[in-house]
Amino acid sequence: MKRRLDLILRAHNGSIIYEDERIIVIEKPPQFLVLPDRYNQSLPNLYTALKDEFGGIFVVHRIDKETSGVIVFAKDADAHAQLNSQFEHRDIHKNYVAIVVGKPMEADGVIDAPISESPSHPGVMKVNSKHGKPSVTKFSVEELFDGYAFVRAMPESGRLHQIRVHLASIGLPILCDRIYGDGAPFFLSDVKPNYYSEGDEKPLLSRSALHAASITFVHPGTNSEMNFEAELPKDMRSVLNYLRKFRSHNPAMRQLEGSYHHA
Repeated sequence: MKRRLDLILRAHNGSIIYEDERIIVIEKPPQFLVLPDRYNQSLPNLYTALKDEFGGIFVVHRIDKETSGVIVFAKDADAHAQLNSQFEHRDIHKNYVAIVVGKPMEADGVIDAPISESPSHPGVMKVNSKHGKPSVTKFSVEELFDGYAFVRAMPESGRLHQIRVHLASIGLPILCDRIYGDGAPFFLSDVKPNYYSEGDEKPLLSRSALHAASITFVHPGTNSEMNFEAELPKDMRSVLNYLRKFRSHNPAMRQLEGSYHHA
């Protein structure tokens, strides 16, 4: 018989990637909360589903509701403490991919820019050199299109919305990001010439195009290094396929030389 946790995840196109007596690694579906919503506790979320399954669970790190991909939870306090220590010492390596709007100036770079919360808009972050906390994100351009790019981002710190606000700060907001971009859904008609539809066109993507692709850490029980990956979800794959077909601009990658450092 399928466990309720499996059924909940599969119903939302998520899954259990790995599980043992100390940890569980989840492929979080997009538009699925990690923690209970403060205003509506009945909304589906990973913490409640895991707590119902195991009687207790420990949150190691978080990813945004709209973001898909790999997330790790600890099943006991000692595993939680060990994984937290790895995060504090930057021994856990996270790898994200994103579809961004705009043209990168360089093929790879480092965004070294402090981040703080906006005093007038709680929950919204901004680059703030005077009052922000140190924040570093490395990035590389995987594919370049006309007006868009597919980017890999490796955060070295763990600030709220770090990748989103850092990429936006260098003129590369994530596609469909409602806070740091224009938030507009992505339609096929945005890139396909002479597009025609008999009915209302449905968007290919309507959430922030950010995916937690992989995570690497040392297992708190065995002390062996472990790496877990999550496949790019269907909505982002669809956008990339159409960008490759109608906005292909890969030869321009040769024009992106050197590194970019933003501080």
